[in-house]
Amino acid sequence: MVQTYSHFSLEERVQIFHLHANGVSAHAIGKKINRHHSSVRRELIRNSKATKQYEGGYEPGRAHALALRRRRWDCRFKLARQPDLQALVKQRLAMDHSPEQIAGRLALECSSMRISHESIYRFIEHRVRNKDYSWHKLLPRAKFYRGRRPKKGGPASKTFIDYISIDDRPETVASRESFGHWEADLMAFRKNTGVMLVLHERKSRMKRAWIQPNKGAEAVRHTLSDYLIGLPKSLCATITYDNGTEFAQHHLINKATGIRSYFCHTHSPWQKGGVENAIGRMRRKLPRSTQISDITQEQINTFISRQNDTPRKCLNYLTPAEVWTKHIQSLTVALQT
Repeated sequence: MVQTYSHFSLEERVQIFHLHANGVSAHAIGKKINRHHSSVRRELIRNSKATKQYEGGYEPGRAHALALRRRRWDCRFKLARQPDLQALVKQRLAMDHSPEQIAGRLALECSSMRISHESIYRFIEHRVRNKDYSWHKLLPRAKFYRGRRPKKGGPASKTFIDYISIDDRPETVASRESFGHWEADLMAFRKNTGVMLVLHERKSRMKRAWIQPNKGAEAVRHTLSDYLIGLPKSLCATITYDNGTEFAQHHLINKATGIRSYFCHTHSPWQKGGVENAIGRMRRKLPRSTQISDITQEQINTFISRQNDTPRKCLNYLTPAEVWTKHIQSLTVALQT
């Protein structure tokens, strides 16, 4: 059944004023004027606030004028003027696409409906100021405001066998010019012994993730070795870690797969920013409070596939899966010729 909504009329506001002044509850007022009690309560609270020029209290004429002004303000926004575009944007936000990804993908698709990411952000901020909290919760970080979060430090550096600093990593890795350069990290959860191992390919932004029974280095070694051994040698060039003890057996991974490993500086997780960003995106659906023991690997695979099918601005709004698949196909053609 399709739900419809209409704004309060001036006559309804006059009724609300008189009934409220006589001590009638919001529930009773709602029944009297055939409106939901929460709408009546919201109307009374929203239009009764005191200001520098107004002492406060509900007055129907003033409340109606405020409502008309808010509607005029909404018309400043393209998403308010175009309901179809608004529905499309909200649907893609719910699919974990960021405003930039939505705007870029619509332009790539040559869609008749186009909008800039700034317009999306401004509309969402406007809705938050008007007490509509359903929009900002769809953003990747679900924040009321835009901006960076404070940086957090990483674990202390450890001495590993064949430890090589990121300072000695080839410049081509940092430039993302070629495929086969990876970053790895663990994703931890509160009150859980289980963790998730996340692997990120720097050029395509492809992600892989596996549930681990613990933070032990041996479990991490087996998982990474099993995956990397199945890749072509050209896609198994380097891997960058932080200084966590879970990567202490990196030299055995190198021996089994032929990959070369490098380590970030102490307290510098930003030096493997690709996997840090990937985990940040994953945290939206898998916060630290998640009971990872209740989730299966198949569910994680489905979740990661959805992430890999999300368009990225850094890829000209192609998806990581599209970039990765295209490269794999080119390798296959090269081997056949």
